Amino acid sequence: MASVVEYKGPREGYRCGYCDAPEGKVSSGMWAHSMTVQDYQDLIDRGWRRSGKYVYKPVMNQTCCPQYTIRCRPLHFQPSKSHKKVLKKMFKYLSKGEFSKGNNEEEPMDSQMDDAGMHDFALKSKLDIKSDQRPLSEDCHEIKESKVKEKEDLEPKETKMLNKSHAKQEKLGSGEPSGSVKVVPSTPKPGKGADLSKPPCRKAKDIRKERKRQKLILKSQTDQVQHEEKPKLNQPKSIEDFIFDTLPDKSAHQLEVRVVRSSPPSSQFKATFQESYQVYKRYQMVIHKDPPDKPTVSQFTRFLCSSPLEAENPPNGPDCGYGSFHQQYWLDGKIIAVGVIDVLPYCVSSVYLYYDPDYAFLSLGVYSALREIAFTRELHEKTSQLSYYYMGFYIHSCPKMRYKGQYRPSDLLCPETYVWVPIEQCLPALENSKYCRFNQDTKAVDEERIKELDRLRVLYKRTIMPYNIYKKRQKGPSDEAIVQQYADLVGQTCSERMLLFRS
Repeated sequence: MASVVEYKGPREGYRCGYCDAPEGKVSSGMWAHSMTVQDYQDLIDRGWRRSGKYVYKPVMNQTCCPQYTIRCRPLHFQPSKSHKKVLKKMFKYLSKGEFSKGNNEEEPMDSQMDDAGMHDFALKSKLDIKSDQRPLSEDCHEIKESKVKEKEDLEPKETKMLNKSHAKQEKLGSGEPSGSVKVVPSTPKPGKGADLSKPPCRKAKDIRKERKRQKLILKSQTDQVQHEEKPKLNQPKSIEDFIFDTLPDKSAHQLEVRVVRSSPPSSQFKATFQESYQVYKRYQMVIHKDPPDKPTVSQFTRFLCSSPLEAENPPNGPDCGYGSFHQQYWLDGKIIAVGVIDVLPYCVSSVYLYYDPDYAFLSLGVYSALREIAFTRELHEKTSQLSYYYMGFYIHSCPKMRYKGQYRPSDLLCPETYVWVPIEQCLPALENSKYCRFNQDTKAVDEERIKELDRLRVLYKRTIMPYNIYKKRQKGPSDEAIVQQYADLVGQTCSERMLLFRS
């Protein structure tokens, strides 16, 4: 199956929804009658994006608010403090039914790294206490004797001399020669003398050496335990740890996320169509202030249900297959939000989110983005090349659209060479100019730039042919300029694979 597209050319001078300039927006577009997931993957890697079946690309150096394609790298993603706050808020609401309708962004949130630091401190304290314990309890009496000896050493010299003189006088008075001392065996008084049931005394110096040796051994063991345990304690919690944390048996609410194919519509999608549409209608009226007659069923279908992407289910692909889906958020048996996504060979591409305004306090925009990042990681486990999360466009000139840059690590697409550049390297340039070429290599060019226009494929009068054959059969004025423009925008590979419809 080949993609069939009808190029509409540039569209200039229409109202911008970001800065409200009445005629500031400029883009090129084409109607996609059908499209393979690989072709769309290659197109969004060149700055294209779809709305229903209409695929468009901003003219970056002319439009009032340049829109840069942004992608997150979920395999290295770690939730920020504000992301954790949203995840904890959802868990608290599901488990206890508690929530705050105030300014949620001002609520304090504990840092997970601080928690890990407390665990490290607790382990260190226990090990320090253990190292201070003396394994020489059997030598307590030696320590006591040592203290007695130290006390004797500290006695004044005069006291010692006096004691010695008294001892000598006692011997002379007894009639014994002064040069001899008679030793009389006697039983020690209670509480004095060595306890023969215990090991012989050791010098205090030896005891101190033994104690030091024991400390060194214990410190070595402690360092080894800390080395083994510390990485585990310092490992920050992932989004899965928050999202799939076990709820209590009697939790206040139950949340289920269902992925249903929207094109072609699955039976589950058809069964929930009306309920999903009603959520969309309320969202448009309350959040975007649309009049009640604007969010019609046909408008909803064209915008968020119709898709040019062909469903594919290869054996080595994700379990859900490739194509367009609605990710439905069911709370206690009813839909409260829907994330519209495309599952492509290398990424999950976010298209749109709408939700019940009654549940705005749950920060469903942030929560759904984190769920889609987790979903991308889940798909990656089976399909290794599927490892990116595309968030649409990053618009630095519009402050309210900069939030996408908070999902790190992320990259922006260079609008001239179509290479990915880490967003940290792009932001300084964007502070100085709305339009920027991110690739710092001045010699680098678009590797997919059109080289052979004659190899472009055309669908003309129900016949597929290369462009050079079409030119010979074409009647009327030449359309080579518009075909050249189309080829430059889609690149050599897509121009040779997709079919450009010409009437």
